[in-house]
Formats: sequence, C-alpha cells, structure tokens
Amino acid sequence: MGAVFSAACAQPPSTGLSDVPENCVAEVLMYLDPPQICNLARLSKTFHMASSADFVWESKLPSNYKFLVKKLLAEDPENLSKKEIYARLCQANSFDGANKEVWLEKSYGGICFAVSWKALRITGIDDRRYWKHLPAEESRFHSMAYLQQIWWFEVEGELEFEFPAGTYSIFFRIQLGKTSRRLGRKVCNIERVHGWDIKPVRFQLSTSDGQHALSQCYLCEPGKWVHYHAGDFMVEKPNTSMKVKFSMTQIDCTHTKGGLCLDSVFICPAEYRDRVKNL
Repeated sequence: MGAVFSAACAQPPSTGLSDVPENCVAEVLMYLDPPQICNLARLSKTFHMASSADFVWESKLPSNYKFLVKKLLAEDPENLSKKEIYARLCQANSFDGANKEVWLEKSYGGICFAVSWKALRITGIDDRRYWKHLPAEESRFHSMAYLQQIWWFEVEGELEFEFPAGTYSIFFRIQLGKTSRRLGRKVCNIERVHGWDIKPVRFQLSTSDGQHALSQCYLCEPGKWVHYHAGDFMVEKPNTSMKVKFSMTQIDCTHTKGGLCLDSVFICPAEYRDRVKNL
C-alpha cells in the first residue's frame, strides 16, 4: 500500500527549453527580428541549432539575395548557408570601383546604398580654384569634396541596380563648413560658408521607368552633417534592373556660394527616413 502511495505522489520529470523540438523553435524564430534571433540562440543548444536553420534566415533576406551574392560576394549562393549570406550582406560591400557600397540594415534586412562623391559628376571638381579633395574620418569613403567658391553649383549621379520591391528615399550628405583637428579636438570652420541662404538648392531624381521627383530647400545648420532629402522612388517590379538618376543644383549666377563639404549620396528604404535625418 505504501509503495502504491509513493508512486502516485512521485514528481513528474521536469522539462525545460532544451526539451522543445528544434523544428518548433525554428518556426517561432522565423517571426522574430535578426537581433532577437541571435539573442535567443544563446539560451540552449536547441535554440542555437534552430537559429541556424536556412528557412529562418531566408525569410530575412531580400528577394534579390541571389543576385547580391553573385555580384558582391562573387560566390554561388547555393554554397553558402542563409545565415552566412545574411551576415556577409550586412557588411558594407563595395562595387563600381569601390566608390559605391551596399549593405543590409542589420535589424530589419532593408537594403541600403552609399555613393561616394567620387562617383558623382561635379561641375569644376578638377579645378583646385573651386574644389579641394580632403581626407575625412567621418566619411565611410574616407574622403570628401570641399567647395571653396563657385558660381555654378551642379552635382549629378546615378545608380543602376536590381532593387527589391518597395519605396526608397535618396539623401545628399552635406556639411556647411570644413572640419579639422586643433589640439586634438575636432573643430568646424564656417568662415567661408556663404551663398546658401540666398537661393534654395534644387534636388531632382528620375528613374528609368518614368518616375520623377523635385524639391528644393535652403541649406542650413552649419557645422554639422545633414542628410538632405532629395525625393523618393518606388520599385514595383523586383529583381529587374532600374536606373535612378539624382542631382542637386544651385545655378543662379547672381552670387557665389561656398564653404560646403560633399560626402556622398545615401539611398535606403523610405521607412528608415526619419532615422537617417537624425543621424
């Protein structure tokens, strides 16, 4: 009788996270953001194995990831795990002579681009009376173009790429003033900044499928880097090549303008726009 009572009161075997089937864990992870997946991978061996499942990471990759792997990594996507592809595409990958970069935003997987000033067509860029080429720690391309003074200000560029479907925003990264180091500290000289408050700068973009955008604004906030929004464009047919052209001009020759640093053009999903403006 006592033996029967003891058996009835015996505690059931304890269960933990390691007892959850790996495929069930992977199904849950698929609905989380990449940083969350990486954090949960540290919980147990089961979670670690589940976090490496191809179908988990394929759901985070852009629809054109195979094109990106071939173009940027020069590898066959079938030879890489989806987790490795995601990790490598989150790094800045150069193309077009290292004057352009593309990467995935780590948290959400959106595709972003940066186009160096060296890849832009800039009026008078090779004339040292107007422009100087300066090294720059604060540039991802490690250099910038500094405008001393000019009458006709015109900057044009283009990007041809296979974009995933979505809406994208284009920004010009600009600073009024020239940064230098003095006694080990960064200082920005704004003495030569002039002409940008007289007439607005005109921003334009167009796409190979007929989209157009036009805006204008005065350049302000000297002494800090600002992302000036040039406009948005939409990609409805993913994985087909689209050419995007963009420009910024101030060609009113009644006055000169100068004291401007031009770093790059930044392109990202439109939902990131507010975060970019606050950089």
